[in-house]
Amino acid sequence: MAPPSELSVEHGVSLAPFCSLGVGGAARWWARATRVDDVAAAHAWCADRGAALVVLGGGTNVVVADEGVDGLVLAVAPRGVTIADQREAVTVTAAAGEPWDEVVAAVVARGGAGLECLSGIPGLAGGTPIQNVGAYGQEVSSAIERLTVFDRTTASTVSLGPGECGFAYRTSRFKGEDAGRFIICDVTFRAAKRPASTSYRDVDAALTRAGIVDPTVAQVRTAVLEIRRGKGMVRDEHDPDSRSVGSFFTNPVVTAAAAERMSSDAGTAAPWFAQPDGRVKVPAAWLIEKAGFVRGEADGAVGLSTKHTLALVTRAGAAAADVVRFAARIARRVEDRFGVRLRPEPVFLGFPRGDDVDYLLGAHD
Repeated sequence: MAPPSELSVEHGVSLAPFCSLGVGGAARWWARATRVDDVAAAHAWCADRGAALVVLGGGTNVVVADEGVDGLVLAVAPRGVTIADQREAVTVTAAAGEPWDEVVAAVVARGGAGLECLSGIPGLAGGTPIQNVGAYGQEVSSAIERLTVFDRTTASTVSLGPGECGFAYRTSRFKGEDAGRFIICDVTFRAAKRPASTSYRDVDAALTRAGIVDPTVAQVRTAVLEIRRGKGMVRDEHDPDSRSVGSFFTNPVVTAAAAERMSSDAGTAAPWFAQPDGRVKVPAAWLIEKAGFVRGEADGAVGLSTKHTLALVTRAGAAAADVVRFAARIARRVEDRFGVRLRPEPVFLGFPRGDDVDYLLGAHD
C-alpha cells in the first residue's frame, strides 16, 4: 500500500544529523509533518502496517540507539506563531516546530514575564511540555494555557488545559503514563506583564555584575543567555561543548535529612533549594563533582563538558553506546557515594534491554 499522498515516507534515514549529540542509527522509515493533517496521516500509515510511530522534535533532548529505530520516525515541524499583546499579558500560540528560544524572545520583547529564565534552551516549542522544561526557578508549565494535541487513541485532535497534562518536576503525562499517546501540535503560553523576579543565585550574580538592581525581563533574559553560554548550554556549532543534550541528569529532590547525610559524606555543605513539599533539591552537578568527576574528563570519545559537569558531550567517533556507558558510570558512582539515583533528562529511543540502559531508566526499580 502506498503512503498517503500528503505524507512522503523515506527509508533508512540516519538520525544522527538530526540530534544534538550527533550519534545514533537510522530510522526504518522517516517522514516530516508540516501540518496537523500530516500527523494524522502518519498515525494512519503506521496503524495500517502495525508499525511504531516515534516522534522527533528538535533532537536536543534525545539519545538514539546505534541500532536505530524500528518504526516510522516523524519529525513534527509545523511552523507559525500567533501573538495577542494585551494590556496585562502576552498570549502566544506557537506551532510545535517553532524554535523555542524565538518564542521566548517574542514574549520577552513584549514585556511578558515567566519564560525569560528559559532563554537559550535549544529545541522546539512542541517539546517543552513533554519535559516540563525548566531552568533557574521557572518551569514552562506555569505559563502554559492550552495545548492542541493529536490523540492516537481516538485519532482526533483535542485541546488540553494545563491541569490535564500531569506536570511535575521535569516530566508530564506525555513522558510518563501516556508516552506515545499524544502528539503535540501547538502550545499556547500566557505571560503576565509584571516586574521580573529571580530566585537563583547565578542569575542574581550576573545581574549584579552588570550593575542591575531592578531588572526588566529583557535584562534577565540577557543574563540567563550569558550564563548558559558560559556553561556551553547554548547551541553553537563552533563550541564542541555544545554537542550535548544540555543537562543530562535531573537534580534529585530528597528529604532535608538525606541532604544533610550527603553533606556529611562530602565533607562540605550541599547546596540545596527548598521545595513546596518540604523536601529539597540538590544540584546533580555538585553530586557528580563530589563523586570525583571533573570538567573535561574524557572516557574515549565521550566525556564531560569543559564548562559544566552536568553536560555529557560527544567527540568524533562517538557512539550512542559510549554515551550510555559513561552516563551509567557517573550515576552508579554517585549512588555508591551518596545513596541517591540520578535520573536522565533525555528520552532514549531504540535501545535494546541492557544493564546500563535498564539502570539509567530504572527498569528494575
